[in-house]
Amino acid sequence: MSMPRKIVLTGGPGAGKSVITRAICDAFPDRYVRVPEAATATYARLNTRWDWLDTDGQRRVQRLIYHQQIEQEAEFARLHPSHTLLLDRGTLDGAAYWPDGADAYWHDLGTTSLRELARYDAVIWLETAAALGIYDGSASNAVRFEDAPGAVASGQALLQLWVQHPKLYRVRAYAELSDKIAGVQHALRKLEANNQ
Repeated sequence: MSMPRKIVLTGGPGAGKSVITRAICDAFPDRYVRVPEAATATYARLNTRWDWLDTDGQRRVQRLIYHQQIEQEAEFARLHPSHTLLLDRGTLDGAAYWPDGADAYWHDLGTTSLRELARYDAVIWLETAAALGIYDGSASNAVRFEDAPGAVASGQALLQLWVQHPKLYRVRAYAELSDKIAGVQHALRKLEANNQ
């Protein structure tokens, strides 16, 4: 049985990753399955945030997130072999939050950026709504710590991590969420057309 395709939605805080993956999977349940964000689940389980941790704590939590991400991907692929997995973030995202930089992240985890990029069939990078001045900080996600400029900077850092992926699609910020969902759906249609 073939493994399902894995498509990552990434981007800074407030980019709409969780809402958009949920909306698309709800609209097309026969085609897509949502893989939730490992980072939010991990921080919530530990009742903490990245900025509340010391450097050792930040490293420890990023390791937990990475391994939870790997386990989730394997489990969802096993349970839904005929679906495309829409992932709310991918393993590369953790490198943006590793206190010693991306190279140290790969070294610590015994992997490389190219190996992690190869895990995924496509990537859709979403520009955060903070770029338009629309940002609610931690109001919609209790573990979010970035202010609006930090959310934009985080999004750009994530884009640099994923930019080497051969199937990278970018969706700009929109004032209306429905327009952004349509932008992601357009990227998915392009991806499907290119794979036929």
